[in-house]
Amino acid sequence: MTTTGRRALLAAGAAAGVTALAGCTSSPGGQARRPNAAEREAERVARAEAALRLRSVTAARGLLGRYDATLAAHPALAPRLTPLRRAVAAHAKALGEGGTTVEPATATTSAGTAPSTSPAPPPAPSVHPSASASASGRPAAPAAPVRVAADPRAALRELAAAERGASDAHTAALLAAPPEYARLLASVAAACAAHAYLLTEGARA
Repeated sequence: MTTTGRRALLAAGAAAGVTALAGCTSSPGGQARRPNAAEREAERVARAEAALRLRSVTAARGLLGRYDATLAAHPALAPRLTPLRRAVAAHAKALGEGGTTVEPATATTSAGTAPSTSPAPPPAPSVHPSASASASGRPAAPAAPVRVAADPRAALRELAAAERGASDAHTAALLAAPPEYARLLASVAAACAAHAYLLTEGARA
């Protein structure tokens, strides 16, 4: 074979190798794969659950803010409100962490005090980062100031109404919540209803 013939043969082999390499890199395995229907549904469910958890935590924190405002406006109510405020803070923490249990409230009204309702959640996954302002690095929007009635009894009625509102919100979220989180929501909703009773009817017992 002549030198020219050998060069032509080598050139043809090199071209074939390049073609084969191009075929490998353009194969489906080398491209970004689009998520299938099951993966898209799983992502949708995860986003919906994260949004639900964020709403639940926001409701609990809003209630906690009302307790703080009421205590600031009426310090004399501290012996009565502090145990309930402590329970609401624990609820907010449990809802954010995805805890599973909340101890039921006990209607104790002697000496004008209310029971403490505290959750005892085991270690559990936290709220999805996309649903948390702190986890995303964005500062949370400042909360609007809470107005509290000047009359202590009216302030207690406002607080009881806020507890009932939080109970209704947690109950409404049950249908869309996963089973474990739904159990927690049910426990917190029941505790809020018990708090509302202790703030109004229970105080007169």
